[in-house]
Amino acid sequence: MSTQAYQAYQNNSVETASPGELTLMLYNGSLKFMKLAKKGIEEENIELRNTNIQKAQKIVQELMVTMNPDYSITQEVMPLYDYVNRRLMDANLKNDASILEEAFEIMTDFRDTWKEVVKQTRQQQFGAGGNA
Repeated sequence: MSTQAYQAYQNNSVETASPGELTLMLYNGSLKFMKLAKKGIEEENIELRNTNIQKAQKIVQELMVTMNPDYSITQEVMPLYDYVNRRLMDANLKNDASILEEAFEIMTDFRDTWKEVVKQTRQQQFGAGGNA
């Protein structure tokens, strides 16, 4: 697939995604950037580490600002997002892969939980055919 075709596919995926699917994409993006940041730590590539930790932080911050304060779950999730954001900052400042791994594990739990929510929502909306 050409680069142009792939970019068109990605744009279409984002434009046609439900809000739940967009949130899932954000979680996946944060995890991808954390993996790249870990690679930067392992390779002693400061720029790779810094750039990708900052990208992961921006995603976490986006998740924070888009939370609806009217839901009680927000009061439980917001401190965890804040914690992940601070751990990302610590990992960057200390060049510490173990701190980064801690943030990665928390975001993986969020992603896996959200993935299940999206799956169940699809099943409720579309029946058994929504498992794709």
